[in-house]
Amino acid sequence: MKKFYLISFLILTGSLSFAQDTIRNKKDGGYLFTKVKNLEAMEVQDQSKTGTCWSFSALSFFESELIRLGKGKHNLSEMFIVRQAYIDKAEKYVRMHGKTNFGQGGAFHDIPYVIRNYGIVPEEVYRGLNYGEDKHNHNELSSMLTAMLDVIVSNPQKSLTTSWKTAVTSVVDAYLGKPEENFTYQGKKYTSKEFAKSLGLNMDDYITISSFTHHPFYAEFVLEVEDNWAAQKVYNVPVDEMIDIINNSINTGYTVAWASDVSEKGFSFKNGLAIVPEDESKVTKTGQDNKNFSDAGADKSGSPFDAPSPEKNIDQEARQKAFDNYETTDDHGMHIVGIYKDQTGKSFYRVKNSWGTEKNDAKGYLFASEAYVKYKTTDVMIHKDALSKEMKKKLGIR
Repeated sequence: MKKFYLISFLILTGSLSFAQDTIRNKKDGGYLFTKVKNLEAMEVQDQSKTGTCWSFSALSFFESELIRLGKGKHNLSEMFIVRQAYIDKAEKYVRMHGKTNFGQGGAFHDIPYVIRNYGIVPEEVYRGLNYGEDKHNHNELSSMLTAMLDVIVSNPQKSLTTSWKTAVTSVVDAYLGKPEENFTYQGKKYTSKEFAKSLGLNMDDYITISSFTHHPFYAEFVLEVEDNWAAQKVYNVPVDEMIDIINNSINTGYTVAWASDVSEKGFSFKNGLAIVPEDESKVTKTGQDNKNFSDAGADKSGSPFDAPSPEKNIDQEARQKAFDNYETTDDHGMHIVGIYKDQTGKSFYRVKNSWGTEKNDAKGYLFASEAYVKYKTTDVMIHKDALSKEMKKKLGIR
């Protein structure tokens, strides 16, 4: 009898261990992912019907940074960042006579820019829902702002008025709300700049990395994507070294903000996967992708999503060709929090998304193969100390 109980105990504990360390891509999914390294992150959020993934993913990254630094768990306000970006982006649009991008999109370095200049507030202080809805939807706001700005740059009075920026700001605040100058959080009073300072994050510690051959390696360049409205620079490295940087970051305790193209046949949030199938004809798509990907795109099925299957061999040339031919675009920002291996030993990244928790079985996460990250990454944001000493030297970073 004792032997029976011992065997039962071992089976039970073994099953629990399997459940804790092994994750499927979806309920009854054929991919079995075993943890190599997984880092802590805050709860999955929902950007809903907005193109503001860049704010959700980058703030998720900074929330994990606060956890790493022992500063506690803080849910930061994505819409505080978005509000100020709309206003400053509008000014840039007018100064450029409408010859630059204006819309809901943005880039990772917009978050350090806003925090440096305007601070940050907790989510509970500024939700950005001032227009009678429970979930974010910027379709009306964005359309109205674009129409206003196009009138302004057409310069109907042959001289810009002194009130155009006040008018634009008023529209933004009518939808998102005007932030309070002072607020109380966890029993203390702050301004947005005071709160940012209290968090202890140095925005100068954060850098972005990319990999393209039309610029020299180990130097900075302005990444040519539409949402880089502020024309900020990224560091350029060979693609294999970009992967090494991501791996070293996760393995040494630093998460990674990940910007990528998600319009590929192998990207399926509902299946909890981002892969590069060797034979894409085995993937079928039903319906259409949503413009802002806020409904997770089309339904996709096929054997590549049922069990591990061969992927295309991705190198620097394939990556560059896809970018040059507009096949790789700056679609979506996400947050890499871990490294896992499937049952064949292939490496995958555990990715936190901002499409809520109800649209897939992985509780709002997905698994991206190393091949997919290699192929479709536009850039990543990391803490500079996530770089190896050798890479810091190559990039001239102290």
